Amino acid sequence: MEIRIGYDLAFSNAMPTPAILLLSVHPSRLEDLSEPQPIVFGPPIPSQTYTDHFGNICTRVVMPPGTLSISSHNVVCDSGLPDAVEPNAGQIAVENLPEEALEFLLGSRYCETDRLSDTAWSLFGRLPPGWARVQAICDYVHDRMTFSYPDARSTRTACDGHQERIGVCRDFAHLAITLCRCMNIPARYCTGYLGDIGVPPVPDPMDFSAWFEVLLEGGWYTFDARHNCPRIGRILMARGRDAADVAFSTSFGPAHLADFRVITDELP
Repeated sequence: MEIRIGYDLAFSNAMPTPAILLLSVHPSRLEDLSEPQPIVFGPPIPSQTYTDHFGNICTRVVMPPGTLSISSHNVVCDSGLPDAVEPNAGQIAVENLPEEALEFLLGSRYCETDRLSDTAWSLFGRLPPGWARVQAICDYVHDRMTFSYPDARSTRTACDGHQERIGVCRDFAHLAITLCRCMNIPARYCTGYLGDIGVPPVPDPMDFSAWFEVLLEGGWYTFDARHNCPRIGRILMARGRDAADVAFSTSFGPAHLADFRVITDELP
């Protein structure tokens, strides 16, 4: 399966503004691209690329005064297979977890494990550890929260989402991640492309999507509390503790997002 991906963004700035962009496809998917993935700036500006400690490709720029367009388009060769399902995958005891997984048990900017720990244990403490427990968490978040673009806001935490019962895909992911961490299951936030492939199309504008991965016996597995079913055509861009680690743009000064379009289409 071939999937056309890309974006057309624009920022408006009153002064030179340094920024970090996470707009590249994750290194694990680079071999699937039909061509290299340069980011095109208009007007042309210098940029530097580095890899952060989560393994994401980051781009440093100084956005000039005025309007800066940022775009990239490519084609990804995908297996066409849905997310893996391993219902017999067991939970790994904390003392046996690899060291690099331990930070994904801790609270973070949007995932307040201290505030939701009692709730998590009261809801899921009696369930079998492992895949069944993670799926029960996804079911709970999917049923509790209502998806709503008009109600999106950048400050909503997992605890806020649990109380308000509304949000966008990042809010679903934050709440599920937090509940998993409360149950001693390493969980990390993922962002990338996810089009309406293999499912009825929705009228909402295309956007970058958020889901999460958990570490169980056998490795890291993909879960999606918003859609709550295996999906086809996920194209990973970045992973982190939560959305604060993988924002597509982090500016060090005022920067107004003037245009935002994301493309994720299956090619015939």
